[in-house]
Amino acid sequence: MVKEDQVKETTTAARQTAAEFDQESRTLRIDGRLPLTATMVDAVNTACDKAEDSRIPQLIIRASGLSDASRAHGVTISLVSKWERALRRLERLPVPTIAVVEGPCSGLALDVLLSADYRIGNETASLSVSVDNGATWPGMALYRLGRSHAGAAAVRRAVLFGTPVNAQQALELQLIDVLTDDVESALATAVASTSSVRRTELAIRRQLFFDAANTSFEEALGAHLAACDRALLKASAEAVA
Repeated sequence: MVKEDQVKETTTAARQTAAEFDQESRTLRIDGRLPLTATMVDAVNTACDKAEDSRIPQLIIRASGLSDASRAHGVTISLVSKWERALRRLERLPVPTIAVVEGPCSGLALDVLLSADYRIGNETASLSVSVDNGATWPGMALYRLGRSHAGAAAVRRAVLFGTPVNAQQALELQLIDVLTDDVESALATAVASTSSVRRTELAIRRQLFFDAANTSFEEALGAHLAACDRALLKASAEAVA
């Protein structure tokens, strides 16, 4: 009995520390098996703090784990709101965000994965929306999936019924950018290719891209012209220097 209790305590401790940010490796790790807690929110916000303070050139995300707990258990709407705001902050960082997914991914891990700029998966990867009490969790993962992939049958089944999207489907639907057996090499390539990306300019381009889905040409024109003017001024300043 003592041994069983010790195993349970060790397993719980391991899972509680699975949501963390390591500044040295600039990596945010999220375990989808974990329930939503304030610690999870803090881990994402800490990663965002470091990225916004210019301390890291990219943010790397390791997302995995199949949710095996109720998303609603012990959670308040205030905590859910803080989590969704942290994800929105992650989605708008002034540095590239590169995610790696290996094996099943759902729950909080899927939330974070869908907020990343560039996503790498292996052949065992699968993506699924958490199902609780016979229905999928109605968080902003549904919004992110529906915004770009509403017409895809595999996404519709995932959103409505929690049916997993396998690795090949995820690649075809552009839910992941690269499907490979060597995720570390793909990650190294992605890091190298984004190392020269300018911070503020990245944030501006990303926002213009996001806004295109629900903004008319006339409404978008002013923001694009302002971005072009900014780029011309910067080019002129560099030429003089």
